[in-house]
Amino acid sequence: MGQHFCTFASMGEPTRVCYLLTFAKQLLCYQPLNARMSENVLCQPVSGRQDQKAFLDLEKRLYSDDPNWVPPLWSERVKLVGFKHHPFYDNAEGQTFLVRRGDRVVGRVLAVVNHAHNRYHDETRGFFGFFECEDDEEAAIELLDTAGDWLKQRGMTCVRGPVHPSLNYEVGLLVDGFDTPPTFLIPYNHPYYERLIQAAGFEKSQDLYSYEASIDILETLDPKLLFVIEESTRRFNAVCRSIDPKNFNADVRVFLDIYNQSLQRTWGYVPMSEAEVDDQSNGLKNLLLPKLTSIAEIDGKPVGAGFGLLDYNPLIKKINGKLLPFGWLKLLMGRKKLKRLRLVSANVLPEYQKWGLGLVTLYKILPEAIKFGIEMGEFSWVLESNQLSRGTIERGGATRSKTHRIYDRSLTPESEQAST
Repeated sequence: MGQHFCTFASMGEPTRVCYLLTFAKQLLCYQPLNARMSENVLCQPVSGRQDQKAFLDLEKRLYSDDPNWVPPLWSERVKLVGFKHHPFYDNAEGQTFLVRRGDRVVGRVLAVVNHAHNRYHDETRGFFGFFECEDDEEAAIELLDTAGDWLKQRGMTCVRGPVHPSLNYEVGLLVDGFDTPPTFLIPYNHPYYERLIQAAGFEKSQDLYSYEASIDILETLDPKLLFVIEESTRRFNAVCRSIDPKNFNADVRVFLDIYNQSLQRTWGYVPMSEAEVDDQSNGLKNLLLPKLTSIAEIDGKPVGAGFGLLDYNPLIKKINGKLLPFGWLKLLMGRKKLKRLRLVSANVLPEYQKWGLGLVTLYKILPEAIKFGIEMGEFSWVLESNQLSRGTIERGGATRSKTHRIYDRSLTPESEQAST
């Protein structure tokens, strides 16, 4: 230090000025080691509890200032991403990834090999889900490319998503309808995610629509639809009933069995396993209200099933997604004040489809919803390619409120060339 001071003191005035200016410039441009490291992007598999916590906490941080975001039920989220056992993974492989810029976690994703899907559709398709990222294109590309490499190493030739973790659960990227909060079990994300996913080479595969309508739609129902309902009821002598609380588990199982059989020809569909059906039955047992369900029977045989699911999201937001210790109690006690109903399903066995029995099952629910105090209903989600359901819902007076999108991307140069 003394040597540098003597050198500086021996300089002439012009030289000292230049020296000071150069030193000041270097000082302003100087970055400490940590700041220089923050320019590096590194994507790695989630490893250990600290990484798992970072994976979950990223979602909380990214939406902390977003009034429309609703936290998930965290106890379910940890299972669906694979941090705790879920029956979906009895027949699938999953790997979560984090991407960091320096020491900061900026993105996350789950890569999935769904063996049930690939057997059912005779494909080698991987999936991604639970994608969250800061508005950082480089990090997003690195994240999705790394997930793609993991899938490719396991023999996958293409990738589809986002699905959380399959089409039997939460599905799609929100691309339209950011002005209102999502309903229960409907995904929500930042608008810029579409740009990040497209930057990583993904292209649209299918859109999923949500429709909403005032629950007093009965008063203005298209006479043609009313005729279909009445004629279908008469033709098949169909009788609709609600779930029997005394046989709740058996009737929920009826719902899910009809669901499995009715969607066999639906785009992207994969039957739920027996273990998944049991798991879903246990979950729905605490959430379904029998009066908001409908089972259509012909000669005592269940042929159709529909149910409305209360929009629990306002209550979930109040409990911050935590069911314990008293979250469940607040959900059950508070649901009497909920005003929104999600009409999730109106499924009919294949041999009875296109005869209007789906409408028959829903028609049974609407008067009960009005008695409960429901003001708005949402039909979600409806595949873009399902022209019959879309046409019926739109003819009934519902309007499209949200659009979610599923994307595809090739993982092999050969298939990329073939697709072009």
